[in-house]
Amino acid sequence: MAELEANIQALTLEATKQGDSVRALKAEKAEKTVILAGVERLKVVKAELAQLTKQQSEENAAAGGGGKINKETFRKNLSATLESNMFFMPSFKIYGGVAGLYDYGPTGAAIKANLQAFWRQHFVLEENMLEIECPAVTPACVLKASGHVDRFIDLMVKDVITGDCYRADHLLKDVLEAKIEETTDAVAKKELEVTLAHLDEFKAEELGSYLKKFATKAPETGNELSDPYPFNLMFATQIGPSGNLQGYLRPETAQGIFVNFRDLLYHNGQKLPFAAAQIGQSFRNEIAPRAGLLRVREFTQMEIEHFVNPDNKTHKKFANVKDLTFFMYPRKQQMEASGAIELNMGSMITEGIIANETLGYFIARTYEYLIAVGIDHKRLRFRQHLQHEMAHYACDCWDAEVETSYGWIECVGLADRSAFDLDAHSKAANVDLTAFHKYDTPIEMDVIKVDPSMKDIGKDFGKSAANVKTALMALNDDQKSGIQAALAEHQTAKLTTADGEVDLLPKHVTIKQVKQKVSGKTFTPGVIEPSFGIGRIIYCMYEHTYYTREGDEQRSVFKFTPLAAPVKCTVFPLMTKPEFEPFTLRVGTALTRSGVARKVDETGASIGKKYSRNDEIGVPFAITVDHTTFADDTVTLRERDTMAQVRVPIADVGDLLQKLCNQTTTWEADVLPKYPAQAAAADDK
Repeated sequence: MAELEANIQALTLEATKQGDSVRALKAEKAEKTVILAGVERLKVVKAELAQLTKQQSEENAAAGGGGKINKETFRKNLSATLESNMFFMPSFKIYGGVAGLYDYGPTGAAIKANLQAFWRQHFVLEENMLEIECPAVTPACVLKASGHVDRFIDLMVKDVITGDCYRADHLLKDVLEAKIEETTDAVAKKELEVTLAHLDEFKAEELGSYLKKFATKAPETGNELSDPYPFNLMFATQIGPSGNLQGYLRPETAQGIFVNFRDLLYHNGQKLPFAAAQIGQSFRNEIAPRAGLLRVREFTQMEIEHFVNPDNKTHKKFANVKDLTFFMYPRKQQMEASGAIELNMGSMITEGIIANETLGYFIARTYEYLIAVGIDHKRLRFRQHLQHEMAHYACDCWDAEVETSYGWIECVGLADRSAFDLDAHSKAANVDLTAFHKYDTPIEMDVIKVDPSMKDIGKDFGKSAANVKTALMALNDDQKSGIQAALAEHQTAKLTTADGEVDLLPKHVTIKQVKQKVSGKTFTPGVIEPSFGIGRIIYCMYEHTYYTREGDEQRSVFKFTPLAAPVKCTVFPLMTKPEFEPFTLRVGTALTRSGVARKVDETGASIGKKYSRNDEIGVPFAITVDHTTFADDTVTLRERDTMAQVRVPIADVGDLLQKLCNQTTTWEADVLPKYPAQAAAADDK
């Protein structure tokens, strides 16, 4: 079994590397034959992996469940534990549920609140960020400016009879894979494989032609399909009773920060750099939600927009993280398909692997956050976007990816978005969203000076004259040069004002280059954006912390860190008798006063069963009030993962649990040597 598992792990790694290699070949626009060879090798590896996984499953079944379980069994057991303990469950379940919508139960809601609170502490408080809260309902004009109205789409097809919708590329992929399996002609097979390899690059017309070529029908009904058409993933709505103002449920929280930039800059004393943060709900009308919390239609985002001077992206606290080393997956390693490697943050900046210190700083701080909430550092990597993945305006982008039973899952996106967002909203709203950097001493330099002739502007533009002047004075150097050239060549130039576009004549403005002493520089700030999907982080944490007791596969345990655990400590009276109540109350009060989240379990179940129930929701510590408590005022303290128990005076309980939960004291180094051991309950072994 050990050899089989080692072979599975080796093939899994090879499949990951080969998949990355194929993606890199596509990015380089390599020869089709080279891509095809890569796809062929990937298919062989996946087939071998599937065969070994099947063999492992059969051997596990034959052994009565012994040994390690396969991914599907693991997910099934995990999901059953999560739902039965109300970590999360389908929304509106009594009505049959709605795909992509989930409720967090008491345990899940507590975990989510803990991770959000720690995010605020780790980022907002420690980095002195400005936190805001904006509406989820967003006017269409905002999302038009950001590009979401035009580009936030997938290609869809419809069942022409039932109206059911499908992702066009998913249908074509299924058809191609089936055709490849059944085709025996070598030339035809290769043609199909090349088509599959380039599937991600197809536009609507190409997708439609291939769907028709292979006579693709609706999967459930066999009905004809419509031509592919773009489907915007945003939920549309109308604002107000008239329905005249178009709106959407926001697909991200970032735009609320960008449109508030001017006031945030003022609130920050006109000083850069500064960061603004927001936690809130976002909505994406996913076509095929799946994999629980990993792909949903409503989710919570935690986003940061760090505004910087584009000419200075150093970070004053970078020295605090420069010595951190963790798994990174830069472009070079992806193109070579050599896998993620451990790299030092300082060296990545020095060698230019990461674009700048500020982006590197937030990557490192994100690593620290994810490790603190319970993500396994060996199954965490930061993958750099390949050139073809990045938006045209981006300088550098990285994703924090976590390995799960579903593969590598993106949980955090970290991008240097340059000045795109502020420029877009400034142009669309005709509002100045720039900042000013004051030089230590004024310097003489060539500047392009704009001198409006208000006499002629007033005469020709009347009530709009003030807006014409405002628009002229807000021009950047490139715009000034453009208008200057247009006036010289055509004797007219277009100018966009708050009242619309106007035609300028040479008499309206003089634009020329002059020598001038300047005290500073006006610029549009760049933006470094870390964007966190907390639902994905939580699910990955569930997978990384879930296990079953050795020798008893029915006893599920979550090894949550005290930071993430929904409850830090449970108090058990040995019996539900009145004489135990005063001691139980004293212990509970001591924990509450020390800020330790606790609950009291006064059910009639045995101590062993109470411990098991405690473990199943990841509570790290448990205190039992028993008959010995009456004699010496001590209680039993149990640690979840080792199941070790010690006797602790009630007087020490509050301070000790506070230190354990804050992780300033450890169980092995500080508790076991100090307090006498207590034998475990018979049914807790």
